[in-house]
Amino acid sequence: MTREIRIGNRMVGDGHPAYVIAEIGINHNGDLEVARQMIDAAVHAGVDAVKFQKRTPEIATPADQQAQMRETPWGYITYLEYRYKVEFSEEQYCEIEKYCKQRGITWLVSVWDEPSVEFMEKFETPAYKIPSASLTDVGLIRKARATGKPVILSTGMSTMEQIRKGVQTAGEKDLVLMHCTSTYPCEPGELNLKMIETLRREFPNIPIGYSGHEVGLVPSAVAVALGACMLERHLTLNRAMWGSDQAASVEPWGFETLVKYIRVSEVALGDGVKRVYESEQPSMKKLRRVSGED
Repeated sequence: MTREIRIGNRMVGDGHPAYVIAEIGINHNGDLEVARQMIDAAVHAGVDAVKFQKRTPEIATPADQQAQMRETPWGYITYLEYRYKVEFSEEQYCEIEKYCKQRGITWLVSVWDEPSVEFMEKFETPAYKIPSASLTDVGLIRKARATGKPVILSTGMSTMEQIRKGVQTAGEKDLVLMHCTSTYPCEPGELNLKMIETLRREFPNIPIGYSGHEVGLVPSAVAVALGACMLERHLTLNRAMWGSDQAASVEPWGFETLVKYIRVSEVALGDGVKRVYESEQPSMKKLRRVSGED
């Protein structure tokens, strides 16, 4: 079995350029115009796809947190009310789909519950992301699988046994597994990028990606060098904006730089076969010393 799958018009896996996703998530704060600006920034940066998040708030929000009060841009409201404020309606998602088609970029969604899968089936997204928090939600994984679309499964806050069970539930066909540490932002010492190699050994038929929440760009390029064939980072227009994900997000200029880092890293890795390049010939003629006999 080849370690590759198709997402929309792109092959993802070994031997293909890393599939770069700009995670818009809920950094739009429920503002459709901000979402459009983020899509524009992602297109300018040269990413392959943008991704949003879809929840049914009363299902995806833990019952013991729903009534908790918090300060928000909409005032002092309950956590459940806040979750509704950052959810887009069907009409707004129609606008997002229309705008992504206009800009020529693929759009994806993380689905957090089974009704969200049903909701998103009204649209033409080519794959579903299962967030780390839902890795153990067997019903959700099966619901997403039943659509026939590829599934991207994130592994943050999970044990290896939970990851194995998640993969068993999803099946290996048309699956991407994302290494992730669910801390926002994540300290370098907890990124554990070598887990990419561990997952590649454990699941030899599955493309392995990386969902990063660190501050900075270098670890994400390193992740690609270690074998991540899909790279996801949160995008924001300004890290000072309100929202829990903003601090672990990358601003537009940074995303453009990140994509360049990734593409340069891919070219620089080469094929591992030692050769003397034509460009080395002048140096060899001027500087090579030969002494003694072989």
